[in-house]
Amino acid sequence: MIEYEFSEHAYGMLKERNIRESWVKLAIEDPEKKEPRDDGTVHYIRAIEEYAGRYLRVVVNPDVKPWRIVTVFFDRRIRKLQ
Repeated sequence: MIEYEFSEHAYGMLKERNIRESWVKLAIEDPEKKEPRDDGTVHYIRAIEEYAGRYLRVVVNPDVKPWRIVTVFFDRRIRKLQ
């Protein structure tokens, strides 16, 4: 099990965007795609069937323990993962 915590911003986004913590956990633990970025963050992407199959993007800073979730959002730019 991966240990992580939400930044204040990410926690606010959960509430504002009606994103369930269980969906965030699913995206981190079983992503469809994982994108390491130059700024040191890792983006975990996963389709959420309960949300019409839209893609959840979870941005994580893995350089701290526990991992810090920076932000979460449904990424409208993604239509279908290759």
